[in-house]
Amino acid sequence: MGEVLSQSEIDNLLAALSTGELDVENMQDSGDKVVKDYDFKRPAKFSKEHLRTLEIIYEHYGRLISTNLPVYLRKNIQVSVTSSETVTFSEFTNALSNPVILGIVDFKPLNGNIIIELASNLGFAMIDRMLGGQGLPLDKVRDFSEIEMTILEKLMIICMQLMREPWKNVVDLNPVMERIETNAQFAQVIAPSDMIAIVTMNVKIGDVEGLMNICLPYFTLEDVMDKLNTKYWFSTMQKEGSEDYEEHIEALIRRIDMPVKAILGKSQVSVNDFINLQPGDIIRLNTGVSSEMEVYVGNIRKFTALPGSSKDKYAVRVTSVIREGE
Repeated sequence: MGEVLSQSEIDNLLAALSTGELDVENMQDSGDKVVKDYDFKRPAKFSKEHLRTLEIIYEHYGRLISTNLPVYLRKNIQVSVTSSETVTFSEFTNALSNPVILGIVDFKPLNGNIIIELASNLGFAMIDRMLGGQGLPLDKVRDFSEIEMTILEKLMIICMQLMREPWKNVVDLNPVMERIETNAQFAQVIAPSDMIAIVTMNVKIGDVEGLMNICLPYFTLEDVMDKLNTKYWFSTMQKEGSEDYEEHIEALIRRIDMPVKAILGKSQVSVNDFINLQPGDIIRLNTGVSSEMEVYVGNIRKFTALPGSSKDKYAVRVTSVIREGE
């Protein structure tokens, strides 16, 4: 904004104009305008608002990976969004190393595909962990074997399915993993000059750290670009946040299987006696017939019970509940 003149300065300026000390023609703008260069090879199809919304979506996605993938890898995983940018597809593919893990995903019901790129060191660490190792990457990078590719494909499908929930406010996705490529030359899903948005995520599996890039072509997101703004996003989240999820959470908990075991008693038996056990032999336990049994849920003692039968099957009758701290 230009400088604001005081009333005395305005009076002095008008007086100078009236006496002829200042010429109006010299004060006029020369007409020169600042021209901003525009590269037609890189049209700005993604605004900052679009990129910010994509970051919000994949921040949610990163939290889902952090909580779901450790179930399979049995390793602590930390995921965070580091950046988002717009580049051409050729710039993205030219920056890829070899070998690379590229998951080509059919982003149904949207037209076109997206690409999930995973750093090779993360891929080898995940394979090592799935095969019983410590989850360490290779000292020397090599191509993936067929068995390793099968394991990677299953893990990539798990990561792909986790995208449904973060995108739910924009579109109900039904993504399908078309194939896994390790060479960028075979992953030409769009024209090299087409614009894409790249969301870069930092993934840490134990002590191994690498990047996961989500390649989102404009052609694929074109039908939902109007919904990729924070105003629409937060308004949709507010509507869904007002719903009551208590019944839904209760239904999910009810489907969880928990191991329950009742222990009659304990006994020490020699290896020789154990080997020679026959049907009808009697093992003496350290509990009486009328003694209460201990019932465990998982590895936690939760109930006491008495043994019995129900419809020709062994059963127990719960006599007391062991509360936490008792």
